[in-house]
Amino acid sequence: MSNQTDKQIPRIIGKYTSGNKGPLLFVTAGIHGNEPSGLKALERVFSELERTKPEINGTILGVSGNKEALNRNVRYIDEDLNRTWTEENIKQKKSETHEQKEMWEIIEVLKEYSEEDFTKRYFIDCHTTSSDSLPYVSVQEVNDNDKWAHRFPTYIVRGFSDIITGDCDHYLSRIGMTGFVFEAGQHESESSVENHEGVIWLALKEGLGLDIEQLSTYPECVTRFSEKNAPTQRTFEIEYRHGLKDNGEFKMEPGFQNFQEIKKGELLAMQNGEELRSRWNARIFMPLYQSQGNDGFFVIKEVEAGS
Repeated sequence: MSNQTDKQIPRIIGKYTSGNKGPLLFVTAGIHGNEPSGLKALERVFSELERTKPEINGTILGVSGNKEALNRNVRYIDEDLNRTWTEENIKQKKSETHEQKEMWEIIEVLKEYSEEDFTKRYFIDCHTTSSDSLPYVSVQEVNDNDKWAHRFPTYIVRGFSDIITGDCDHYLSRIGMTGFVFEAGQHESESSVENHEGVIWLALKEGLGLDIEQLSTYPECVTRFSEKNAPTQRTFEIEYRHGLKDNGEFKMEPGFQNFQEIKKGELLAMQNGEELRSRWNARIFMPLYQSQGNDGFFVIKEVEAGS
């Protein structure tokens, strides 16, 4: 899926229901155009659902995010689509940039699956990272998001959406849906596709009553994620965000991986010729190793799941 010139990606990746009333599972993938793994996973999921026709309660809908950026294999066209979902943009019905227009297209799709038609509405927003990473859930602590997130067997990071406003999951939570962002691993890694597929199957099981043993690909589609790739569940909170301005020079020191432990005084990055050293004994989170981005890195610390 790296070269999209010969295959235009549709807005609706797939839809499946067996006619029973129940929840909506709304899965977005490719909000960043250089993160195609969620789309590949959705294609696998819908192919298997159509092949084996299992019973579920409710409906799963898979939607592409930044369609044009995905087709061009770039992160975005005019601006980051994961920063456009602000209350101001929605209120003022802003539709100037390419990403704002795509945002409204996704909102229009969601309007066709309104709250009164379902017993509950869940979402998963599928992403990947520029550096190597264990799979993890990023959850905003509103609604029953955190409780729902803890039903999935991997690292859970709270608070990202509270720092970065304008992301898709912020909007979906704001309109009363329950869900999280799932970061499956590095952009091009095959294990990222496995992880996205696994988490979607588990959400179908946990939320929509799917008996995953009915699937022809069971248990591989789930165990590759939950047993082979995912770490044992631990919960983290963000301590610090290192934001970037457009005109500065920033370069992470090489070799940092997501969730890697860092020590106080350790050199993390260079910014405008100055050393950036850690002020914490903690873990580094989302170190930036790509040309486009507003965040240099985050610092996270482990907390108790129930706290």
